[in-house]
Amino acid sequence: MNSFWENELVKIAANFSVAVLCIVVFLAVFELVTKYRNWDEIQKGNVAVAMATGGKIFGIANIFRYAIGHHESLLSMIGWGVYGFILLLLAYFIYEFLTPKFNIDEEIANDNRAVGFISMVISVGLSFVIGESIR
Repeated sequence: MNSFWENELVKIAANFSVAVLCIVVFLAVFELVTKYRNWDEIQKGNVAVAMATGGKIFGIANIFRYAIGHHESLLSMIGWGVYGFILLLLAYFIYEFLTPKFNIDEEIANDNRAVGFISMVISVGLSFVIGESIR
């Protein structure tokens, strides 16, 4: 039975399954902390929300890429991935705090594509820093 869990195909399937599940859960967390409903806004054609959400998806997946690459056990990978997500979530709040002239969530909800683009780039860019840091 031990050789089953050491099979490369089983490891790949496990990493993939956990990463996808974490992306879904973490997107739900982002949905709770934003003032807009991601999928409703995307369905309406709100490009700013699509860019911000896409950046979050990329960011979370990229963090898990590093966690998978640098940690052997599934439990360790999950732990570091969760820690990386918490840092990415913290970055979201810092971004909101550092822009006191306007509200990030309101601007994205109003389809301000410039704010959506910056939000996407922050998520993507910081995911590389976070990912490399969780080695």
